[in-house]
Amino acid sequence: MAPVGPERWPDMVALFGENGAYANCWCTWFLLSGKDFAEAGKEGRRNLLSQMVAEGREPGLLAYRDGDPVGWCAVGPRHWYARMTSPRARVYRAVDEAPTWVVNCFFVRRDQRGGGVAEVLLDAAVAHAGSRGAAIVEGYPVDQDLHPTGPTELFVGTLSMFQRAGFHEVARMGSRPLVRRVCTPPSS
Repeated sequence: MAPVGPERWPDMVALFGENGAYANCWCTWFLLSGKDFAEAGKEGRRNLLSQMVAEGREPGLLAYRDGDPVGWCAVGPRHWYARMTSPRARVYRAVDEAPTWVVNCFFVRRDQRGGGVAEVLLDAAVAHAGSRGAAIVEGYPVDQDLHPTGPTELFVGTLSMFQRAGFHEVARMGSRPLVRRVCTPPSS
């Protein structure tokens, strides 16, 4: 696992491929409002993520197998994500004022899916957030018992995966659970 900094940008581009992960999203769907996401287009979205990386903001983590990037997990402070902080946010709204970090997207290379890459990334994302001072990490996974989905809709992860990683449900936003895990402070 490694945070995505400038030296890892080529690996991220290789992992995301021609489609920019999911339909040229470039993992910016949560970063931008709906209007801004549409107006940015695929190049604008790629440029936004590239700029974040160039600025040293580390928007997520890459997983590697035998030196090749095989998975991605977005993780960052809640205030980074326009879709979550907008006054119009419904499904992804905050339930309190607690400063949180959010895990909101996974992308695993097709030939690596089903092999536990996302679970390893989730554990690493919590450790990463904790090492950056986060006290709470949250996610908005899909509850497959209530909302069976196909693989492309699982980019936010599944409730069962988050529960296995020690997250607990604290609220429901419609059918979408809000789950949280307290970070253990890094040892000195």
